[in-house]
Amino acid sequence: MTDHVDTSPPPGQPIDPELLELAHQVFDLARSGDAAMLAAVIEKGVPPNLRNDKGDSLVMLASYHGHADAVRTLLERGADPNLRNDNGQTPIAGAAFKGFDKVIESLLAHGADVEGASPDGRTALMIAAMFNRTAIMELLIAHGADPKARDANGVTAMDAAGRMGAGDAQARLKELGS
Repeated sequence: MTDHVDTSPPPGQPIDPELLELAHQVFDLARSGDAAMLAAVIEKGVPPNLRNDKGDSLVMLASYHGHADAVRTLLERGADPNLRNDNGQTPIAGAAFKGFDKVIESLLAHGADVEGASPDGRTALMIAAMFNRTAIMELLIAHGADPKARDANGVTAMDAAGRMGAGDAQARLKELGS
């Protein structure tokens, strides 16, 4: 994930190049997982829900890159665990896709919606099932994820696992009666 900060200034106002550079540096802190520096910049006034031109928040970037400490730091300072990017994706879905269970634990502990589906109805559980991430599936189900939920095309987590040949995920979902 890269960020391209929207450089178009509001009408009549130029963007300060130093401010633009600072924003890029803050996004890099989230990407690299520098929890201490993220805490420091937020305490200095950087909004915890700062987003790039794709709508990726600091939490989204830290989640997608597997930085549980940075995610926790951001959430403890007011970042929204459910803030979607411009594609409607949530941090929990990004972490499920990448296989970061510790990130998911932190998001859930701070109020992330376990069923927060993308615009097409795909949930984090469906994503975890697709990629045979059974430990993440267990975590999501333990926090209330519905294994029988269907996306906009009627696909369940079991269906998604089957389409991707994720045998362990299928077996576990079968045990759960999905």
